[in-house]
Amino acid sequence: MSEQQQAVEHNPPLWTKDFFATAVSNLFLFLGFQMLIPTLPVYVSGMGGDDTQVGLVIGMFTISALLIRPFAGRWLDTVGRRKILLTGLLIYILSVIGYYFTAAVVLVLLLRVVHGFGWGMTTTSYGTIVADIIPPKRRGEGMGYYGLSANLAMALAPLLGIWLMEEYGFGWVFGISTGLAVLALLLTQLITIAPPVKRDTAAGAPAQKEGLFEKEAFFPSFLVLFLAISYGGIVSFITLFAQEAGIANVGWFFLANAVMLMLVRPFSGKLFDRKGHQWVLLPGAVFTAAGLLLLSYTDSLPMLILSAVCYGIGFGAIQPSLQAWTINRVPPHRRGAANGTYFSAFDLGIGAGAILLGAVAKLTSYAIMYRLSVLLVVGYLVAYVVYLVRGVQR
Repeated sequence: MSEQQQAVEHNPPLWTKDFFATAVSNLFLFLGFQMLIPTLPVYVSGMGGDDTQVGLVIGMFTISALLIRPFAGRWLDTVGRRKILLTGLLIYILSVIGYYFTAAVVLVLLLRVVHGFGWGMTTTSYGTIVADIIPPKRRGEGMGYYGLSANLAMALAPLLGIWLMEEYGFGWVFGISTGLAVLALLLTQLITIAPPVKRDTAAGAPAQKEGLFEKEAFFPSFLVLFLAISYGGIVSFITLFAQEAGIANVGWFFLANAVMLMLVRPFSGKLFDRKGHQWVLLPGAVFTAAGLLLLSYTDSLPMLILSAVCYGIGFGAIQPSLQAWTINRVPPHRRGAANGTYFSAFDLGIGAGAILLGAVAKLTSYAIMYRLSVLLVVGYLVAYVVYLVRGVQR
């Protein structure tokens, strides 16, 4: 074997055509999705929807995405990656087109359920496909770079959606969002997607029944649940908290958070690949806790930005590393089920965070709610340290 071949085997290429096309396709999908987050509630309110119905716009979407993910994961492993991805994208595209033609709030809410199905199928498919494409030795780094597409959309798309809504109306919002999803669909044709991987069984061994959820993904999913609950409290109540604290422009939190996510993901991914998950998951928890604690005491814009920087470092390090760890724990023929399990836990955490932490805020205040959210990180740390100690003992 030549020195060049040894170098490639030691450090296999990451930025292949398939990886780049998958990341850009995911970017277009997330751009269109994030445009709708700040604009759809306004659309429903303008149709006469009350606060409860506006809340259901988010809630029903999250629930339907959560329900479909385990099934999508199973289908990815049995029916095939490409078929489920294309089906999810088509459902997603038709749902967004449908918003333009709805004339009643109840129809928007019904479309949100269908939209959630498309979103759950599509994002679970992308996560599984990119896990197939990334070389195992660079999985942490690859997941970090891949996640940048969603982070970039998170930083830019809400501003774009609000600008289109104010300048040109909702028709342009839905039209551009649909167009971006169509571009994502077209880009998938450039991706070489592997057929379903058959389970490798020993000769004569009985076939084991495999369910919707992947048991080897349970522990990383359990850890991301803690993180997602705290994140649900932030995305749901940060604007109201800023009003309570007398801070004018809360958009700086999301911008600083998104910038740190984009900066830290590649480095934490490389650290994950070279040193192991404990080198990322433990420091990441410290930064996450610091971000929540600083946020709870925030009374000025500089302190708000500092809390966003700390939280962004922690979240940006932990989330892709847990996903990479999830994939590393399962055989190739169960990657779809593993991703479905992982994303279901993440969705459940965000929804639970909005409900549970909202109840805490109602009884206390938003500041105390964020202070108590640090206990979620403590729970995460306790569970993870116990896992590490048991691993050493074994």
